Amino acid sequence: MKSAHATRALGIDSLGRANSLYAALLVGLAVTLLPAVSVNAADEPYRPVSGSFPSLSKAVSHRGELVFVDHVNRRGSLRLHVDGHFREAPPHHFAMLPYGVIRYRGAPAELRDIPIGTVLYGGFFLPPDPKVSAVPVIQNAKPGKPRETHAILLEDGPSLCLREGKTWKLREVEINGASGHLIASLKRPDGGDGLGGEHKITIDGSTRIWRGKELLGLADLVAEKTWPGSGKRAFKDLPIHLGLTWHDRYLYQQFHAADVWLDETAIQVAGERQRQIHIRHIRHRWMPAWVDSVEHGEFGDAIVTATLFGGMADSLYADFKPGVGGQMCVAEDTLRTYWPNHDGMEGRFLSVEKVVEQPPMGSSGIQIKMEMNLVLEGFRPGRIVRVRPNNWPKVKPPKEELIDGLESRWPSPAVFQN
Repeated sequence: MKSAHATRALGIDSLGRANSLYAALLVGLAVTLLPAVSVNAADEPYRPVSGSFPSLSKAVSHRGELVFVDHVNRRGSLRLHVDGHFREAPPHHFAMLPYGVIRYRGAPAELRDIPIGTVLYGGFFLPPDPKVSAVPVIQNAKPGKPRETHAILLEDGPSLCLREGKTWKLREVEINGASGHLIASLKRPDGGDGLGGEHKITIDGSTRIWRGKELLGLADLVAEKTWPGSGKRAFKDLPIHLGLTWHDRYLYQQFHAADVWLDETAIQVAGERQRQIHIRHIRHRWMPAWVDSVEHGEFGDAIVTATLFGGMADSLYADFKPGVGGQMCVAEDTLRTYWPNHDGMEGRFLSVEKVVEQPPMGSSGIQIKMEMNLVLEGFRPGRIVRVRPNNWPKVKPPKEELIDGLESRWPSPAVFQN
């Protein structure tokens, strides 16, 4: 992903020790150059096209804290980390692309799984069709308010580190009463899309500390003398994972640790718990996909070919098998459906094939062919559907998640007006 993080672009020290005058001059220079950058065709953000999964390499990366979530419509707001503008800039409103992947603690997730304040990293594009964008369309970019509003990937820090094969290195713990801080570093010699360098991260009684299958608190580690009751203790680059959240000095790029995972078993356990939450969610709301083609028969019957979206647990894809019965229903770009257990069309899977071994972000690479006696208007190439094999629940999702009326079908972006 092309990075848009001001902290790297301006070369400012992650602990905020850079010369303030020099930083201010650089910020001013960067802002001055913004119009020139926007007219350069090579730097123009990419706009996805229907029926094609865009390359993650074309996305622009942004980092920020989650400040608002509309989980039903898969949209929300981030307070982007932009030096000199983080406090004053309005939230950056985003919508997930239909095939956009969300990851939390290294596992598939929904927006509702992620606590407000969590530091997230994402890859963003221009809205595919500005006329039906679920969030405001940005015509002129400014600091903290970029034009890229549609995410193909949104993930927390542990998910990013696991995807890149990186870990934080714990160097020091200092405790003063009921709170303290960690000194930890994360190497990113190639730049990367996340935080890098050494950071002073606060901890207190709210910090969840995970060790193996244990959930501990700061007082527990002090009581067993793993961490000091008062003062400092050095560690020799102990590998850990950190879940970062809002800090009252967020203007200066400081963070608080909501979660600390002290070993690989701990992060794997957390990931598996989140994975199971997401498996239940998808089984009750069905697998999202888009229609590739439709072969119509003579009496309303048809064979619908569709590509299942990516980023899900392997066990979900394993339930799709040739010869198994299933059901397909119409969905919108938000992945909301009308009344799937009632208006979904029954059919049978003729084939389930992995047609792309290394699919792009958003795609599973798995293509299904489904034969059914009757197809709906929404079963057209490029349109979004949800599909279930018959061993998944056939139930009505929560009423507030269903489409009901024009405004419900096309969620107005007015809710995001500042």
